Amino acid sequence: MKSYRIVLLGLLALLAASCGKNTSIQGTLTDAPGRKLAVKFLDVNVTKTLDTVQTNASGAFRYALDVQDGQPLFVYLYDGDTKVASLLLRKGDKVTVTADTLGHYTVTGSEESARLQQVEQDFSAFLTDLAATIDASGQDGSALNREISRKYVDYYRKALRYVVANPYSLTTIPVLYQKINEGFPIFKENTDAIYFRSVCDSLKTVWPESGYVKALEKEAARRTNLMELGLKMQNAQAMSFPDLEMPNSQGGKSRLSEVDAKVILVMFWNAADAAQKMFNIDQLLPLYREYHPKGFEIYAVNVDADKTLWGTTVRNQQLPWINVCDGFGAASVALQRYNVTALPAFYLIAGGELVSEPGFGIEGLKGYLKKNL
Repeated sequence: MKSYRIVLLGLLALLAASCGKNTSIQGTLTDAPGRKLAVKFLDVNVTKTLDTVQTNASGAFRYALDVQDGQPLFVYLYDGDTKVASLLLRKGDKVTVTADTLGHYTVTGSEESARLQQVEQDFSAFLTDLAATIDASGQDGSALNREISRKYVDYYRKALRYVVANPYSLTTIPVLYQKINEGFPIFKENTDAIYFRSVCDSLKTVWPESGYVKALEKEAARRTNLMELGLKMQNAQAMSFPDLEMPNSQGGKSRLSEVDAKVILVMFWNAADAAQKMFNIDQLLPLYREYHPKGFEIYAVNVDADKTLWGTTVRNQQLPWINVCDGFGAASVALQRYNVTALPAFYLIAGGELVSEPGFGIEGLKGYLKKNL
């Protein structure tokens, strides 16, 4: 009878500890009875200790915590200095973790936690491979640098594919912040601001109240400002208009500064808008046919994220001018360089100078071509 009372008291204690908690972690730390685990969480960009939980004689443990609605939490389990599991928990998640003291683990009950596990495993494998390359190298410095650069570029592309393929998953955030060391982040170029902004805009539609997303928004703004400053300095030294080099409809790239024409219309448009497609046929084509032989060219920048739609429209309408699209949609660097806020938008370049004013439209174009060509 006494043993039943002990069990009952234990259950009551467990229920009391879990009262008001909406999310739970249960698991086993293999061959680690009576071990005290630290439960930590990511507070924006600093890891803090939340609590501790002790394994029983079988290495099993259970922990309950409160996760706010709309604010998923990055949670980590540590055995001393070793991180034994990484979790991304939403309100109501019931996850099961099986781990060992070396940091190998499996997790079920949370798709986001499973994604986070894969993200961390891929990055860890990359770092291990990089370290092994350096340690085993008998190459001269230049050959080793080329090999390291190749491995970095391969991983960067892999990380970028993950970010682009999972824009609504919070697991993209730690990917964007990955570092080889303190001085070498994976996403280190100014133009990577595009991906920070794109991911942030996507996550805001799902997790607008998340502190992680709000912090990402600040970082995206900081990186965007640095990118724009760099572009302005670069363009100020080279020419009087922002240069562009973008994928064209022939499978290559077209640079705006290399267009050989007396007058160039830089047009920003959207193929998903029927009115803008009709504008191509009704307004631009007649002007192009009349003035192209006299030195007029169009550099048409499409801002659709769907490059297939753009390519189909260009082919179906048989648009004869230079058609370019980078597929980044609203995050396209071309929009930022020309400060485009509405579509369609037009800028006129003549003699290497940007000559149009804000609000320049089709009537202004007709008048300019008639007067100058």
